[in-house]
Amino acid sequence: MVDVHSDGLEKELLPRPGAELPMEFALLSFEGKLRAAGVTTAFHGAAFEESGGRGMRRTLESARRICAAVESRGDDGLVDHRILHRLDIRCPEGLAGLRQRLAEIGGAARGPVLVSHEDHTPGQGQYADRGYYERYLVGTRGVTEEEARAYVDRLIEDRDGRLDVREEALEWLGEQAGAGRIRLLGHDPSSPQEIEELCDRGGSVAEFPTTTAAAKAAREHGMPVVMGAPNVLPGHSHNGNASGRELVGRGLVTALASDYLPSGLLSAALLLAEDGLASLPEAVGLVTGGAADVAGLPDRGRLAPGLRADLVLAEAGRPWPVVPAVLRAASGASGGDAA
Repeated sequence: MVDVHSDGLEKELLPRPGAELPMEFALLSFEGKLRAAGVTTAFHGAAFEESGGRGMRRTLESARRICAAVESRGDDGLVDHRILHRLDIRCPEGLAGLRQRLAEIGGAARGPVLVSHEDHTPGQGQYADRGYYERYLVGTRGVTEEEARAYVDRLIEDRDGRLDVREEALEWLGEQAGAGRIRLLGHDPSSPQEIEELCDRGGSVAEFPTTTAAAKAAREHGMPVVMGAPNVLPGHSHNGNASGRELVGRGLVTALASDYLPSGLLSAALLLAEDGLASLPEAVGLVTGGAADVAGLPDRGRLAPGLRADLVLAEAGRPWPVVPAVLRAASGASGGDAA
C-alpha cells in the first residue's frame, strides 16, 4: 500500500497545543501507525509556507525538519518514508525555500521529486465557500465566529496582494516540471480550465479535485486523479466539495490518499467494494498500484515478478478491516527480495 499524501506526521508532532514532541520520536511513533494500517510507502507532506495566526504551525523551519527526519529514516525502518513537497503559491518565503530545497537535492533524489502546488485562499479552490474555512478556524483554533470572519477578511486582502508571487511560482514550477526535475501535482483543481492550465505547465496528477467537472477533465487528459480516504468514509467532503464516493462510482478516481488518516486507506477501499462502487481488485488498486502510479514508482504496488516485495495481509472484518501482518522488502533491496 502506497500513501501519496499524508499530513499525519504534523499531527503526530503536535498532539496537543504546546506539547510538541521531538521530530525523530514523532516519526517513529507515526511509523507504527502507518505499519498498523498496512502502509508500506508513505509520502509525508512538508509544507513550504509561512503561516501566521493563532494555532498555525506551518513554517519553512518545520518543513526543513520534516525533510531531514524523513530522509534520515528513509527506507531503513518499517516503512519506506518519502517526501511530498507542498508549496503555497502565494507565499514568497515558501517559494524561496522550495527553490533552495530543490537546489540542494540536485540529482541526488531517491526517485521522483513530488511537488504539489496549492492555493488555500478562502473564496476559491478547496474553500470556495469561505464559510467552511471560518468554521474550521472556530473549531480548531478557539476563536469566535466574529474573530474568524475578521481573520478571513484580512487573509483574503493580504493574499490578493500576492498575485505576482502566484504567477512567478507557477511559471517556475512549470519550468521545473518541463525539465523533468519534479513530478508536479495540482492540489484542489476546481474546473476544466484549471486542469488545462495544469497540463500546460507540465502537471502529472490532479490531487483532490473539488468538482466532478475537474475530475472528468483530468481523466480526459489521461491524468491520474487522487481523492482523500477521509472523504470516502463518510460519503462527502468535510468542506462541501466533490464526493470521493461519487467520483469513484463514475470511474474518475485512480488513487486514494490518507490525507491525515492512515487507517482510512484500507477501510475506504474495502467500503467502496462492499457498496458496489468498484470491484474488489479495482478498489484495492486505488491504494496500491494506482497510488504507486501517482508517485511515479513503477517498482511497487502490484504483485508481479521483479517488483518490490511489499505484502499486506488484510482481513476484511465487519464492519472494518484489520491488518494482521505486513511483509516488506529488505532495506535497499530490489524487487523480489523480502524480509
